[in-house]
Amino acid sequence: MNWLDQLQQFRDSNHDLPEGPDIPVSGEERTAPAQKSRLDIIMERKGRGGKTATIISGWDIPEDALLEIAASIKKKLGAGGSARGGDILIQGDRRKDILALLTSMGYKARII
Repeated sequence: MNWLDQLQQFRDSNHDLPEGPDIPVSGEERTAPAQKSRLDIIMERKGRGGKTATIISGWDIPEDALLEIAASIKKKLGAGGSARGGDILIQGDRRKDILALLTSMGYKARII
């Protein structure tokens, strides 16, 4: 079972977990989110040769906007990654940093 199947199974089970803390990032303006759903931040190692990746899923935006957000996140974190299939992948375990960054951008997110 890959991580997409696990995520869908988790969403279907109707778990109601609390959201992450509201951590403001100084010096950044809050922007209105382009979506209303909550984003899920997941850490994964399987199938990556033991290397860790952080995946942000749950985006309801066009692919070009997703690519822009991914580029912004990668630049602010100084990390590599990619965006495809409606998900953003960031190299390394950066869950807390990504949660703070997405919250400061005005998105609802939670760490799973």
